[in-house]
Amino acid sequence: MTEVCHSTLRRSRRPVQRSSARLYAIAHLAKKRTLSIVPRVPTLDTVPDDLKELLGKRISELGLILDESPVASCVQQLYRELERKGLHKFRPPCYLSDEWGCPDLEPVIGIPFYLAEPRLAQIEKHLNDLENERQVMMYLRHEAGHAINYAYRLFRTPEWRELFGPFHRAYRDRYRPVPFSRKYVRHIEGWYAQKHPDEDFAETFAVWLTPGSNWRRAYRTWPAIRKLRYVDRVCRAIGDRDPVVPTGTFDLTVTEMKLTVGEFYRRTLQQDGATVNVSLDADLAGFFPKPRRRRNQQLRPAAEVVEELRPTLTDRITYWSGVKRAVVRALIERMVRSCGDLGLVAEAGREQQYAVELTTYATVLAMNYLTRGKFFHG
Repeated sequence: MTEVCHSTLRRSRRPVQRSSARLYAIAHLAKKRTLSIVPRVPTLDTVPDDLKELLGKRISELGLILDESPVASCVQQLYRELERKGLHKFRPPCYLSDEWGCPDLEPVIGIPFYLAEPRLAQIEKHLNDLENERQVMMYLRHEAGHAINYAYRLFRTPEWRELFGPFHRAYRDRYRPVPFSRKYVRHIEGWYAQKHPDEDFAETFAVWLTPGSNWRRAYRTWPAIRKLRYVDRVCRAIGDRDPVVPTGTFDLTVTEMKLTVGEFYRRTLQQDGATVNVSLDADLAGFFPKPRRRRNQQLRPAAEVVEELRPTLTDRITYWSGVKRAVVRALIERMVRSCGDLGLVAEAGREQQYAVELTTYATVLAMNYLTRGKFFHG
């Protein structure tokens, strides 16, 4: 089993984990198989022709302005949510950057530049998994949690340290969470609150801030309720106070991004991509057995079915398993390719059943690695 590690995180930043920084191996849990994970071949050849002209342009020369972009409405929504929660003095400045994140100890929020222009968003969607509005708001609330922690220096208080842990604990991208631990809230995919005390606070704040989260009822029997009550009490206390640190320094703005769009994505694909090379043929043949021919039976390529399910499978398996998104996506892509290579067919009308079976299958693989450190026995 081969592991390839790539770090995309700047040390000065505590970003949301959208993409993989550590690429795990994928293997079948029952049978020992040869497996390797290698970087996905960086190619932009399949980008639609009407978008290719953007690939040669420098990001700094695109004239991207946050206040004039589609994501500006989400920033305003965040500010309204903060106001409704009684945080009248806290409005973290937002800016366009290369990824989601708060520079360390700076109460400002970086937003990926591709969300500022519809054509850039189409390129991101084609090459990766574009955030929808719900996910954008989740990430904004999470980053607002970092920002308020830094703006009011909450991490310096003994109560914060007692609840969340030492703020200056080593910040490791590699961590093995305890699945379904009720000591932590659930918000962003990957049991993310367990990564670091600062992430624990940010996730707790995000749950508290989310409209309709009903956190008092949802977490009433969880040990994590202490953290939520702390956030509620502290935010009420600081609601009318000016931040200790009202603003901060932006670490990388779009005007400083001299890479072309194409260079940015080539680098991203090299760092974050993964290809899973493992034989899933026998398993997939079991999911899509050769059907008995019946009159009026409608068949369709199994690869087409799995591809339609890919975004949902990737989202849900990543969220519930905690395995890195790039690896989960690569696993599903491998399923698609294998189904195509084998010429497997699916029965029309059974898509929901296929979704359940494939979700269960891939989740078992992911959880076996997460809990046992390996995907197979023997």
